[in-house]
Amino acid sequence: MQELKEKESVNIKFENFIDTKEGEDLFDKATRLDDVLSSGVLTGNEALGMVTMNKVQPESEIREKDGSIHEVIMLGSNSYLNLSTHPQVMQGAREALEKFGYGMGAVSNYAGITDIHKELEKRIAKFYGTEDAIVFPSGYGANIGIVSALCGKNDVIINDAANHASIFDGCVLSGADIKVFPHRDMKGLERILSRIPAEQTGRLIITDGVFSMDGDMAPLDEIVALAQKYNCRIMIDDAHGVGVVGPTGRGTAEHYGVMDKIDLHVGMLSKGPGGLGGYCASSRKIVQYLRLYARSYFFSTALPASVAGGLNEVFKLLEEDKAGRNQLWDNTNYLKQKLVEKGFDIGHSSSAVVPVMVYSEPILFEMYDKLRKRGVYVNIVTYPAVRRKECRLRLCTMKDLTFDQIDRAVEIISELGREYGLIK
Repeated sequence: MQELKEKESVNIKFENFIDTKEGEDLFDKATRLDDVLSSGVLTGNEALGMVTMNKVQPESEIREKDGSIHEVIMLGSNSYLNLSTHPQVMQGAREALEKFGYGMGAVSNYAGITDIHKELEKRIAKFYGTEDAIVFPSGYGANIGIVSALCGKNDVIINDAANHASIFDGCVLSGADIKVFPHRDMKGLERILSRIPAEQTGRLIITDGVFSMDGDMAPLDEIVALAQKYNCRIMIDDAHGVGVVGPTGRGTAEHYGVMDKIDLHVGMLSKGPGGLGGYCASSRKIVQYLRLYARSYFFSTALPASVAGGLNEVFKLLEEDKAGRNQLWDNTNYLKQKLVEKGFDIGHSSSAVVPVMVYSEPILFEMYDKLRKRGVYVNIVTYPAVRRKECRLRLCTMKDLTFDQIDRAVEIISELGREYGLIK
C-alpha cells in the first residue's frame, strides 16, 4: 500500500466546478474545468464521452477520440440481460417502427399514445401485480415527475443518503421537507420518523432497491415495518433490480417478499430491460393523478413506438422469467469470486453491479484509461456520485459474457491493481 499512498500525494487540485467564485463571470467555471482537463492530468476523465462504440455486447468495438478502433470486454453496460440485442426484442421494435414511424410527435396525453404504449403499461402493471402503470419517456424524468407531483410544501420525504440523484432533484422541485438517513441505517431512519410532527401527515419514504454505486440492496422488510409503524407511504426505485434480483426477477421487493406493501414501484426501462424510459406501477388513482400532474410526463413527447414495441417483448420474457437471469447470476457470482480471490475490495454487492474500490482519484482515472486501452471497458465512479475518498471502478456483468472473457478481464484489472498497489 506504500505505492498507493505515494501516488495519492501527487499535487493535483480537484476543485468545485459548480459554484461561481467571487468576481467570476457565470461561465468562468467551465474555463476552470477545461484548464484541468486540458492539462492531461485527468487522462481517464478526458476520455469520458470521447469514446463511441457499436451495439453493446460482451465484446464490443469502440472508437477512441483519435479515431483508432479496438475491441473491449464490456463491463460497463447496464444492459445486464443483453435484451437490447435479443432477436425477439429487436423484431418487436422493427414491427412497431414500420407501423408507427420513428417518433411520436406529441406528448402522451395528446396524440402520443398507441396501442403498443397501452400494452406496455398493462404488462408492467401485471408484472408488479398493481392496478395500473405509467410510462415516462426518460428514467430521470420519471423520478422527477413522480416525486414533485405527489409531494409538496406540507409533506416530508425521507431519503436514503445513497438514493439516485434524480430522486433528490425531484425532492427539491417538490418543495417538501427533505430528510436523509445514513445509507441502509434503519436506526437512523427510525430516529427521523419518530421526530416528525404529528400534523405532518404527508409522509413518503424513498429508497433505491439496488443501489447503483454499491450494488447492495435496501432492507425493504425493515423499511416496510417502520413505514407501517409511522404511517408512511413507500416509493422504491428499483432501476438496477428489475429483471435481476428476486426469485422471478421482479426486483428487491420480491426478494424481501413485500411487493404488495410498496405504494410506488418505480423502475427504469434503460437498465435490465435494455431500452429507454421509466415507469411507475401503482393504484389506478395514483397513475391517473400522475398523468395529469407529473410535469415530466405531461410536457414530454411520448416514448417512440419502436422502443415501446421492443419493451413489450422484454416484459413477455420477464413475465415468464425467460430473459436469462440465472445465466446472469452465474456470471456475476463468478466475477465476484475471481475479484475477491485476487484481493480486491468489492464491498457488499448483492446484484450485477460490482464495485472495485480504488480510494484515489488520480489512480482511478489512470486505471480507467489504461483498462480501456488494454481491452476492458468499465465505469469510473467518483464525486458527485460518491465521496472522492470512496471512488471506485464500477463493473456490470452481462448475461452473455463467458467465463473466459471474465477471466481475461480480471487478469488485466489485476495487473493494474498490482501496479498501483491495490492488491499484492
